[in-house]
Amino acid sequence: MISKKEVEHLAKLARLGLADKELEKMQKEIASILDYFEKLKQVDIIGVEPTTHAVALKNIMRADQKRKEFDSEQRTKLLSAAPETKDNYLKVKAILKENGSY
Repeated sequence: MISKKEVEHLAKLARLGLADKELEKMQKEIASILDYFEKLKQVDIIGVEPTTHAVALKNIMRADQKRKEFDSEQRTKLLSAAPETKDNYLKVKAILKENGSY
């Protein structure tokens, strides 16, 4: 069984404030979950193909297709309506920083 101290540590990592009664309840529930994982370790899975989903799914996407060519007058008109452009492209606010975070 998982100790009360371990449950307190997990609660702290999850930033949960648990009362003593809640700690006891969580201790039992986590122990039950861990017991179930022990049962799963006993299942014979030799020859079973790994899956990520119970039903085979296929992402249906169409190929990118060029729809129509804009003439330079239309392009200029569209770009002039944009708040900011750069090198004939729309300039938008960056959503990712250099380190990859938001």
